[in-house]
Parts: sequence; C-alpha cells; structure tokens
Amino acid sequence: MNRQIILDTETTGLEVDLGHRIIEIGCIELRNRRPTHNNFHRYLNPEREIDAGAISVHGITNERVAQEPKFEALAQQIWDYLAGAELIIHNAPFDVGFLNAEFARAGVLRKLEEVCEITDTVTMARRLHPGQKVNLDALCKRYAVDNSNRDFHGALLDARLLADVYLAMTGGQSKLVLDDEGAGQNRRSRFAELLGVSDAALPVRRASDAELVAHRARLQKIDDKSRGNCVWAGELPAKDA
Repeated sequence: MNRQIILDTETTGLEVDLGHRIIEIGCIELRNRRPTHNNFHRYLNPEREIDAGAISVHGITNERVAQEPKFEALAQQIWDYLAGAELIIHNAPFDVGFLNAEFARAGVLRKLEEVCEITDTVTMARRLHPGQKVNLDALCKRYAVDNSNRDFHGALLDARLLADVYLAMTGGQSKLVLDDEGAGQNRRSRFAELLGVSDAALPVRRASDAELVAHRARLQKIDDKSRGNCVWAGELPAKDA
C-alpha cells in the first residue's frame, strides 16, 4: 500500500546551522493518492526566540508557542508517524535538514532519508516547467488551486495546498481534500466527493497502442523543434532503432 505524507514546517529562521528550530509541523497522509484523515499537526516550543523576519512570513509569535511542547517530547511520535512513508516536501532539503537536526537533539541517531523516500516537489516542478516560477503560490496559480486564504505561511495550510498541487502535477487530479479539522467548515473537493475516502487502489486506464504511437510522434516533433532538448525524450525510441 502506497503511503505518502505531504509535509511542511515553519521555523524560527532560515539557518539550521545557526541553531534555528522548528515551531510548527503539518502533515497530510495519503494512501494510494487518497486522503486518510490520519494527519499530524503540532506547534512546538523552539526554546529560542523567533526571528522578526520569520514572524513576518508565518505570523507565529514567541507568545503563541511559549506553552507548546518541545520537539523532544514528541520526537518518537513524529518519527513513528513518518517512518516508512514517502515524504513529499516543497524544497525538501530545508525541511529534512531541520527535522534531522531536531531528531538528533532528541537522541534519534538515524536520518529521515534512511527510513523514508524523499520527494522534492521543487525539483519536480522545475523539471516539468523549466524557466518558470516554482514557488507554491505560482504552482497554485498554474494548477488552479485556491490559495486565497494564504495571508501567512502555515505548515498545515501549505501541506494541504501542496497536496493539491502534487496530485495535479503527477496525475491530472487536484483538490483531493481540504477539510478543516475542528473548524466546522466542509471544504472537501468535488474530486473527493466522487471517489470517497478509501484505501482501495485507484483504477488505471492504459493508453492504447494507437494513442502511444501518436504520443511518441508528438514527442518526436517537440524534440526535433527543440534540437534535442525535449525533457521527455527518454520515452522516444533510440535514433538507430
């Protein structure tokens, strides 16, 4: 069963090497590209001041997290939740670097990349849209994902937006689910209404032989026009075939 976790964090600053810490973690769990509602969201006491510049981005103040648990108290719970899943993260090196540093402080000797597959949607978006902006706001606009409530960055909100963007980038479907837990609002998308929440595998419709021939012919035209720079050229037969 394919378990994926769309993950985002907010931090006290940008430099993990200068001792900056995680103050919010938000995770959306998918199984076979469908929501399970087994999500994870916590604010954390970073045991240090939050940079003013960071507050201007995410709006989380020192007072807001002063009474929240420290990462160490939740480290094992977070590790157990993430271990074994494919982690889908926008600019993965940033979040993974912070998480590995937090786990190390808590006495966890292994790194996330040793127990999880890491997928960076920034790298994916750059490959799909070379030369275009690939920040989350730009991708939301490109894939018609509603981010009108994003006045500030937030780990859970950004994870939910990224879930829609990722599904659109990888399968043509978007707006899988955006339920607000505990907010009394139903924001489930039409896609989720049609398919429901289930662990059952999604049906896959294979292209016909004629469709594959037409697809390869189109790729060949793109490759010829771009003088061999078609990013999907790997799907073309060899020149001497």
